[in-house]
Amino acid sequence: MKNKLLAVLATFGMVASASAVKINDNLSINGFIDGSYSSTDVSGDSVPANNGETSTVGVDAVELNFLVNAGNVSGELHIDNDANDNGSLDIEQVHFTYSFGNGAALTVGQFGSALGFEREDAAGLYTYSRAYNAAFNLGDIDNTNGSQEGFRLSYAAGDLSGSLSLYNADGATLDNRTDNDDFDYELALAYTGIDNLSIGAGIQNVRPATADDIEVYSINAAYTLNKLLIAGEYTNREVEGSEDLAAYMILADYDVNDKLGFAVRYSNWETGATTEADKLTFAPNYAITDSLGAIVEFSAQEEGSVETDSLAVELTYTF
Repeated sequence: MKNKLLAVLATFGMVASASAVKINDNLSINGFIDGSYSSTDVSGDSVPANNGETSTVGVDAVELNFLVNAGNVSGELHIDNDANDNGSLDIEQVHFTYSFGNGAALTVGQFGSALGFEREDAAGLYTYSRAYNAAFNLGDIDNTNGSQEGFRLSYAAGDLSGSLSLYNADGATLDNRTDNDDFDYELALAYTGIDNLSIGAGIQNVRPATADDIEVYSINAAYTLNKLLIAGEYTNREVEGSEDLAAYMILADYDVNDKLGFAVRYSNWETGATTEADKLTFAPNYAITDSLGAIVEFSAQEEGSVETDSLAVELTYTF
């Protein structure tokens, strides 16, 4: 299914080239429209009576990507509107990349993190919801981690690839931070030298302007066996002098045929020194057409004494 292909390619940062409408030799366009119906029931000691049930329906996100290519230089402009934009259009990413021709490339501009199994957009997910809360959703460019503005040097040789990014958070400047001469940095590595197995790992160091340094370590792996994909991820997030929290995820996705598939995911993350949350998700998916996919998701989440049950139906149109 097309959405499954996009999800796999998104894991390796290849979505931009996976599917696009060619305008001319130098310009292509792709994107998606994502909408859903969701119903959530929250219960527990801290939830007021008759105030735990909510439902929503609407367009969750729209994205249009312009991809340009001229010789050794390529560029991308991603314009989107999602739940965090309050109805306005936003530049999600804009950057250009110079290829040195020997496997090395330099990217300059605004881009997303290379870490995390679940990637930037709905077209890169196997489920409707994400595995964790915002702090551990490293690949989600629209969450609190946000996009990065700076430089990324990448290199690929055979089965091994990697990148080093020096950046600020989107909208930040070096002048408004405690260590005003230091960039944030991210190192990411990927290995695909074993048949049907891909491994990704990396470290991220963030220096907020008014808070302690944050260090994140993450590793994920995915293995395919005929129609079955099995994936796992572990992430550790340490805030200097205050907290050291971890999260992990296990996901299995099975394609019954070219149209129908099922995804099952279990995730667990620490919300404090002595508290944690876990979530079990079951998400059948169906390819209505080559470009239109549907996901029906059932999720049960528990955090302390609060339990959250949710049902969602999502439609994603990609082009």
